[in-house]
Formats: sequence, C-alpha cells, structure tokens
Amino acid sequence: MTTTKEVQHQAETRMKKAIEALHNDLGKLRTGRASPGLLDPVRVSYYGNDVPLSQVASVAVADARTLTVTPWEKNLMTAIEKAISAANLGLNPSSVGGQTIRIPLPPLTEERRKELIKVVKSEGENAKVSIRNVRRDANTQLKDMLKDKLISEDEERRSQDSIQKLTDKFSSEVDTILSHKEKDLMEI
Repeated sequence: MTTTKEVQHQAETRMKKAIEALHNDLGKLRTGRASPGLLDPVRVSYYGNDVPLSQVASVAVADARTLTVTPWEKNLMTAIEKAISAANLGLNPSSVGGQTIRIPLPPLTEERRKELIKVVKSEGENAKVSIRNVRRDANTQLKDMLKDKLISEDEERRSQDSIQKLTDKFSSEVDTILSHKEKDLMEI
C-alpha cells in the first residue's frame, strides 16, 4: 500500500527527472561557446561499428570558440573528421600536426539565434507538459486512494495542494533555466 508521502516523493522525483532532461536537451544546443557536449551526436566508424566519438577520442575545449579532438589511434583522424562533417552540426574540422583535430565554432547569426530561442522555448514547454503530466498522475493516485478509503478527503486535499506546490516550483525552475539559456544565446 502506498502512502500520500510516497506519492508526493515519486512525483517530486519524476519532476526532477524532467528538469534533468531539459538540461540535457539544452546542453546539446550550440550557443557559440565551445562545449564538448556539442559533439555528443557524432558517431565514428570504428572497425565496422558506429561508436560515439567519446569512445575513440578525447574532446577538450581549447578556448571559448574552439574544440580539440585527440584520437586515441592516429589512423582514426580522417574517419573522425568525416564523421564530424557528416553530423550536420555546421562545424568544419581541420587536423593540426596529424595528432589533433581543431574545430573552430563559427559565430551564430542573428537569424540562427532566433531559431535556437524557438527551440529552447519548445523544449521548455515540453518540460512543463511533462511536469503537469506527473501532477495529473499523482492526483489520480490520490483519488484512487480516496475511493478505496485508504485516505481521508482532508488528507487527499492536503496532498494535492503539496503536489501543486511542487508543480509550481518546478515550472518556475523551467522558466529560470529558459531565461538563462535565452540570455546565453543572445550574447555575442
């Protein structure tokens, strides 16, 4: 038998996961600043298998607008360069001294920034929908518990109120994350 505390705890845990998913999704957006996460979608052909770039090379931030990729095996240089180019990230890798690949990040155009802000807002809305779905599921569990006479009406009302407070808290956290990301995108 689950208690109202457990229902609230499960709801809070699932809402935290929605926030983590939002952070992950926004981390993949290129803001003009170098971040190793930009190359996460890149898959390299390695002995007949497509593997993530992170499994065949180390990715580092050289400066604010440059990434460096150092393959663990020299014979992978061209395969890695091709994979980065083929990933449609708008990046042009170039090898340096046959041991390192430098990837300069081009500055974002005003038009591209506005497109990215739309994507950011869409991701934020998805996170809020996810949080509201968690609230709905928790409230349904509480109603079922009331129907089965496991809790009183007062207990159900208090639990619904606390779940609504959690929903408000996490929704405002999404808004905060979005405003930081938008500000980040508009910086030149």
